[in-house]
Amino acid sequence: MPTTYRDAGVDIDAGNELVRRIAPLARKTRHPQVIADIGGFSGLCALPPGMRDPVLVGTTDGVGTKLKLAFQLDRHDTIGVDLVAMSLNDLVCVGARPLFFLDYFATSSLDVDRAEQVIAGIARACSECGCALLGGETAELPGFYAPGEYDLAGFAVGVVERDQVLDGRTVVEGDALVGVASSGVHSNGYSLVRRIVEQAKLDLRRPAPGFDRPLGDVLLEPTRLYPPLVAALRAKVTLKAVAHITGGGLLENPPRVIPEGLGLRFDRRAWPEPPVFDLLRRTGDVPETEMLRTFNLGLGLVLALAPAQADAAIAVSAERGVPAWKVGVVTRATGDERVVFDR
Repeated sequence: MPTTYRDAGVDIDAGNELVRRIAPLARKTRHPQVIADIGGFSGLCALPPGMRDPVLVGTTDGVGTKLKLAFQLDRHDTIGVDLVAMSLNDLVCVGARPLFFLDYFATSSLDVDRAEQVIAGIARACSECGCALLGGETAELPGFYAPGEYDLAGFAVGVVERDQVLDGRTVVEGDALVGVASSGVHSNGYSLVRRIVEQAKLDLRRPAPGFDRPLGDVLLEPTRLYPPLVAALRAKVTLKAVAHITGGGLLENPPRVIPEGLGLRFDRRAWPEPPVFDLLRRTGDVPETEMLRTFNLGLGLVLALAPAQADAAIAVSAERGVPAWKVGVVTRATGDERVVFDR
């Protein structure tokens, strides 16, 4: 009896149908530098004209176990936004403008409707950031993933003039730290989040005490996209360094963008911590150091700039609907302790 690829668990027709559906989504993200539509063996994108000494910048990331919550709630319309944000928010830390994005979607058995929801979120986020969805890969791996589950990876390329790269070298003692609001937990620390939820038997479909919407909605809030804001900031102020607060939290990420010998002193009273973090802290009895090295605690980006420009940066952020605050100052490092939190 003949055996087909579909018998082995791979449906080529489903894959072709997905490509047919997402092609219009990708076309909406095109900008003048895009040379070829999706469907070929490679995507083609030219450098923007008029650049003197362009440097290409590449990043890659995933969404992690936040995906597990999407599976539990059967909600797939925002997880693609998280995927794009995790890579594009890293690009802007060196001052790069996003050029294009590629995604990798892998699953045991392709559900075309579900995959289309995910990729529609990817395309929507790319459009918001002026970034082309240049292509991607959909892989069916029968028996490799649990039924109904999938994994995501994203890859982004941006460009920046060599003499405009943000490398933190101009940061000096006394520079101001401005924190830019996160939209919530973003896409880091979800193994801890899920453990707390499971141990406390919290219902994702109902509001937690003190909340006015279901806990699942709070935890699936997509990661804020920062490229448009950082572009607006760079047009008005001189940023010296930008840190994206991802894995490692506030304790480990900001020191990555300032010179050796310098430290950071944060005033924990300077910004309002979103209630979801206190819920996690109290429900899971999580030590404060663990909170600081796992979560963003309400700050998605930390900027370093001259003190005289801090108010202007906060105003630019507010104009774009994103709260920002003076949250600290650059100091001399004391021994191995580079980050200090005052209460």
